[in-house]
Amino acid sequence: MLGRALRSSLQPVPADFTQRMLKRIRQSEEQKILARIVLQERLALAGCIALVAAVLAGGLAFPDAAAELFQRAAGAFTQRGRAFIEGIPQTVGVVREQWQFCLAMAAASGFAVYSFAALLLGDRPRTA
Repeated sequence: MLGRALRSSLQPVPADFTQRMLKRIRQSEEQKILARIVLQERLALAGCIALVAAVLAGGLAFPDAAAELFQRAAGAFTQRGRAFIEGIPQTVGVVREQWQFCLAMAAASGFAVYSFAALLLGDRPRTA
């Protein structure tokens, strides 16, 4: 379409005009994509801040319920911790029997953690 319009134009056009226009269009699309990503990150951050604020407000508004919830969570945490400690010998036996599967799962989990860290800590392009 751009080429057709240039051929029908009566004014002289530089030789690299099409390339410059395509470069501008690509840069414009990239800027739109980056702006959308920045907006999504800002919305996610705002959501996290709003969640923390709601939890703090709930804790201040209902201190008895918050204390009971904290005690239940702490009790469940210690109970699960005990179960974890007691389950270590059984886990070692399973790992010995199925080490190939455990190795594959560890590699997949490592890649997921690496990708998540790269997403959060990686270089972020700056928009003007």
